[in-house]
Amino acid sequence: MALAPSASSDSETLPVEGDGPQIDAPGLNYFVFGLFFIFGGITSLNDVIIPKLKELFTLNFTQAMLVQFCFFAAYFVVGIPGAKLVKKIGYMRGAVAGLLTMMAGCLLFIPASQTATYGLFLFALFVLASGVVVVQVVANPLISVLGPVKTTHSRLTFAQAFNSLGTTIFPVVGSILILGSLASVTADQLSGAELDAYRTAESQAIVNGYIGLAIALAVVAGVVWSFRNRLKGEKHEASEGLAGLDLLKRPRFGYGALCIFLYVGAEVAIGSIIVNYLMQADVLNLPEQSAGKLIGLYWGGALVGRFIGSGLLRMVSPGKLLAAVATGAILLILLSANTTGGLSGYSLLAVGLMNAIMFPTIFSLACEKLGTRAADGSGIINVAICGGAIIPLLVGALADLSGSLALALIVPAACYAIIAGFGIFARQPAT
Repeated sequence: MALAPSASSDSETLPVEGDGPQIDAPGLNYFVFGLFFIFGGITSLNDVIIPKLKELFTLNFTQAMLVQFCFFAAYFVVGIPGAKLVKKIGYMRGAVAGLLTMMAGCLLFIPASQTATYGLFLFALFVLASGVVVVQVVANPLISVLGPVKTTHSRLTFAQAFNSLGTTIFPVVGSILILGSLASVTADQLSGAELDAYRTAESQAIVNGYIGLAIALAVVAGVVWSFRNRLKGEKHEASEGLAGLDLLKRPRFGYGALCIFLYVGAEVAIGSIIVNYLMQADVLNLPEQSAGKLIGLYWGGALVGRFIGSGLLRMVSPGKLLAAVATGAILLILLSANTTGGLSGYSLLAVGLMNAIMFPTIFSLACEKLGTRAADGSGIINVAICGGAIIPLLVGALADLSGSLALALIVPAACYAIIAGFGIFARQPAT
């Protein structure tokens, strides 16, 4: 599939409703795909460290979901400032700033482990996510303008497939490295100095993984820095009102931003509980590490679905397809919550397939006709991603109150119902 005009010459044109910036880097597509892979993989690692930290610090589900709350709260705090930064220094330098911030967040896991402090782990995740936000502010609008307007939905979905590749690979590797036990006891059997020593030793597996990521991010940042002057003629329109919040007055964009909030929240909530859900005796009754490896099926479904979806979106109305897959997600959740054994476990994992096209399709439907306000729109959309902080917390609280993870699934099901409505609402092209 062609993602951009032919690179037979030394430059490519990015059409942005008029004279777009000129690209003299034929490999820019691969650079953007790499960014999607990196921030997708890092985000999905939260699903692995949640059960680990839950055991180490003897947390209930609500407390464990603070991992996602602190990570995705960064989207609310950094989304608009991140868009302003990118508009000031440009896409390439903005990407470098985001990558270096991500590296700093990874390195903060070292003092968090040495002090065995849950709060420091949460702070490290917030810093890491702040860098992810800036990188996403760069990646989403950039890939949107790497080709004809009529194939934006398909192109962004294809790029998101690389995001899913990261979310498929990282949890499997992370489960092997992080969820392997170093001791035959658990945190709730220890106290005092023994408990602190146990937490430090067990969390070292987390630290080792994130140090490796920090090194990789430093290398990628160096490569991206070498591209800093390749994007010529880059233009960004000045924000109207308060940092582009005026865009929310547009019904299509405002509804779409709400759906991004709900979609990310639902997707993250399911991923966050999937290990504990599959470990239940009436589901798959798996040990922690084995359940962790199955996270790859959840995110892998999204990977496969995005490749399929990028083709379907060239033949089917994006809005209608969005409504269809959101309805499919609701049906799978209801099936999982009302059955047991393998049917219950694998039907919940299959929701990942339904998630496949949701983010890129909601994003592109909401942002149609923004033109030079694309960076503002991307910033607002990134603020809306803070749904990943709120919805999982609600799911965790409901699970604690009811004592049932299956009952707590009603929250993401309600989110998908609203998303299905947006698909119907936005089934016609923007005017």
